[in-house]
Amino acid sequence: MKSTVLSIEDVSATYARAKGGKAYTRSDVTPARVLDGVSFQVAPGELVGLIGPNGAGKSTLLRCVLGLQRLQAGCIQVDGQDLSTFSRRALARAMAYVPQHSGSALALRVIDMVALGRSPHQGLHPATHERAVVFDAIERLQLQPLALRPFGELSGGQRQRVLLARALAQQGRLLLLDEPTSDLDLRHQIAALGAVRQVAHERGTAALIAIHDLALAGRYCDRLVLLHGGRVHAQGPWQLVLTPAHLAQVYGVTARIGTDGGWPYVLTEAAVDGVDHHPATPKQEAERFAHA
Repeated sequence: MKSTVLSIEDVSATYARAKGGKAYTRSDVTPARVLDGVSFQVAPGELVGLIGPNGAGKSTLLRCVLGLQRLQAGCIQVDGQDLSTFSRRALARAMAYVPQHSGSALALRVIDMVALGRSPHQGLHPATHERAVVFDAIERLQLQPLALRPFGELSGGQRQRVLLARALAQQGRLLLLDEPTSDLDLRHQIAALGAVRQVAHERGTAALIAIHDLALAGRYCDRLVLLHGGRVHAQGPWQLVLTPAHLAQVYGVTARIGTDGGWPYVLTEAAVDGVDHHPATPKQEAERFAHA
């Protein structure tokens, strides 16, 4: 039996917002659940794709794993250790994170941005090793022509590749990616996910990737977890998860799933008659309650 890097057991989390969009924590608000009893594991060297419609709880689950969202119930462990027992430095050594958006533009060169990934390991390795790790990450993401460019001058897609290179340079046991290909063109989507898969298989890194593109998820992920309404609707290899029945139930569309060269493709055809194509998620229910 394979060991487990990330263990998510019966995790539930709540969400509520106040008027004006700020977090609402007053006791007279009853927040709705965004995650409800979510359980799955990620093994060393395994890429798990987190899929589902908008508001299904994908980003919230990543925030829970990062320790940024309080759990209402359940437990998250990294290498058998409860997440709540990690110091901030130990957590930075254990996991690397790529957000959905690159955020503010720092006045640093690309090579220096990537080198920030080594900060949690400062003083643990010789300088020659640190440089080699940074250069390797830059090469994997095909950033050599941009290495000396200021980060702030790059396009959104280029910045996303830099953040991914920084995460690879961090060399954590766990890699968390929130829509890492959303700003990338087709060529760099393939290059980025290929680099993540190669690193995971070479180093035994566990990767959890929130991703909307179902074909890319099926091609590059070893296993998929389909979230719907804050719950796990299905999980397993893409052949068991990307089915017409699941896509109709979760996304409200009819779809055909085929293969080309062994990889899946998904053709959506129409909305499913009689299905609420935009059902209220727990997050949306909480927002409506807060504004009522």
